[in-house]
Amino acid sequence: MAEAILTGLRTRMGVPHPIAQITLVPGDGGRFEVSADGDLLYSKLATGAHTTNEHVIELIKARANR
Repeated sequence: MAEAILTGLRTRMGVPHPIAQITLVPGDGGRFEVSADGDLLYSKLATGAHTTNEHVIELIKARANR
């Protein structure tokens, strides 16, 4: 998933883009969260729904463009 997200970012933002590395950290209890610089971008626990790579890419892209 991390590689797919980085590839998607390269496609949408060009190279170089401001994100050099993505690390997936396993959670417990079905948690899946995406954070950037300490800001929570997505939480499966909060939404109760799965997300897609595409959605995560858009969230990261929006965060990087702030």
